[in-house]
Amino acid sequence: MNDTFHDIVRELLAESLPAWGQLGSVRREGNGVITVSCNGTQIRIERAPPGLPFRWTVVVNGRKRGAISLVAVLRQVRGALYPDYAMNRVRIAELPVAQ
Repeated sequence: MNDTFHDIVRELLAESLPAWGQLGSVRREGNGVITVSCNGTQIRIERAPPGLPFRWTVVVNGRKRGAISLVAVLRQVRGALYPDYAMNRVRIAELPVAQ
């Protein structure tokens, strides 16, 4: 991924914090790593190593989790900042045919 993409991701995270009512900082480190510091929580977002089914690795206070998309990264960051945040997952189910 190029530098422009990582800058856009950093900006998205930086704009998300105030939208969620949080004050914090978002920095882009070397090798495309993005760090979020907010309310004493340290979050590190980086590309997942090759061979994993995830695109991203999110590390919250030392605990690593995989994220398959940028939406999943945002969900994990928000969940880390709001321990009571209800992370809803998309569920796809077959519906009866409308008559």
